[in-house]
Amino acid sequence: MARCRGRFVCPVILFKGKHICRSATLAGWGELYGRSGYNYFFSGGADDAWADVEDVTEEDCALRSGDTHLFDKVRGYDIRLLRYLSVKYICDLMVENKKVKFGMNVTSSEKVDKAQRYADFTLLSIPYPGCEFFKEYKDRDYMAEGLIFNWKQDYVDAPLSIPDFLTHSLNIDWSQYQSWDLVQQTQNYLKLLLSIVNSDDDSGLLVHCISGWDRTPLFISLLRLSLWADGLIHTSLKPAEILYLTVAYDWFLFGHMLVDRLSKGEEIFFFCFNFLKHITSEEFSALKIQRRKSLPARDAGFTLEDICMLRRKDRGSTTSLGSDFSLVMESSPGATGSFTYEAVELVPAGAQTQAAWIAALSNRETRLQEVRSAFLATYSSTVGLRAVAPSPSGAIGGLLEQFARGVGLRGTSSGTL
Repeated sequence: MARCRGRFVCPVILFKGKHICRSATLAGWGELYGRSGYNYFFSGGADDAWADVEDVTEEDCALRSGDTHLFDKVRGYDIRLLRYLSVKYICDLMVENKKVKFGMNVTSSEKVDKAQRYADFTLLSIPYPGCEFFKEYKDRDYMAEGLIFNWKQDYVDAPLSIPDFLTHSLNIDWSQYQSWDLVQQTQNYLKLLLSIVNSDDDSGLLVHCISGWDRTPLFISLLRLSLWADGLIHTSLKPAEILYLTVAYDWFLFGHMLVDRLSKGEEIFFFCFNFLKHITSEEFSALKIQRRKSLPARDAGFTLEDICMLRRKDRGSTTSLGSDFSLVMESSPGATGSFTYEAVELVPAGAQTQAAWIAALSNRETRLQEVRSAFLATYSSTVGLRAVAPSPSGAIGGLLEQFARGVGLRGTSSGTL
């Protein structure tokens, strides 16, 4: 109940032992009291939805002591969940402090919590245009270059706010964010998120917008695909398989309403995968970030001792969303051009070491291009032509089945198109 539409904090990527999570924003008083009243009348008159919760810690009691207000109660449990998942960083993509409809605040956010309940977390306000803006993207023949959001609109009141210690290594002039086009804004926000998940601490990350089913899957999907392209997560998945995973899980399972968005021309879903062409370079590679941390530059080049500093403890998730970790450099993808931790460890310093890193980055570009090509072909044959008969399994199941056939995970039945 603490978050809009009941969409609570959920871990979706495990990387280097830390959780990358997603959710909706905090619910406003209208939704909280509405849901509370609904639960009261339809649960036999119980006045406390958490009365049967066991194992309440002293920390939880401290959150609720002296005040039984509904906000304290539900947000206290939201904070408990965030701490359980070791989340420290909360990235808020809303362009508003609070979402207002019909003159009433329908949602809130951590950054404007009056009681400062989220003061122990590192809050980042990184406003990003909502799905409505992507109609302009479609109307410009899918050209994101030069497309700039209008930050002077009345409802836009959330300024960009990022702690200095998270920005000093990125070489980005954040004061110019309102002049960035859609490509540059998305690139810079992704760089920020990648730098957070690659930090040395063990703290997790939460990304959310308002409802968590448009902008949130955009960045979660880009994070997943970027880390996969570097060989750091889902190492056994081929391009068609990682595409199916992120479409089915990051987008559809978490409620992206593709049919509704298409009817309005709000093609944020298409933008996500078409945007992969803009993140193939080494500046988006987590390998480069890890290399920069582990191998300090010297005039004489890298020594064998430097190479050995690559830490075996850096880990990432494998094919399972909740699996144990796999070594970051110990098991790169099995595609052509991949390399292993042991191989890098034994290469002499100098040109050969540089060549190994270049090969890895080249492999990244190839893998992302393959995912994008598979998406464009499948999108054209399923959404573009609109000639596939509805599936008896329902809209989402039918679209997923079409997608599976399009990327080669299913045999194409005769008479489908």
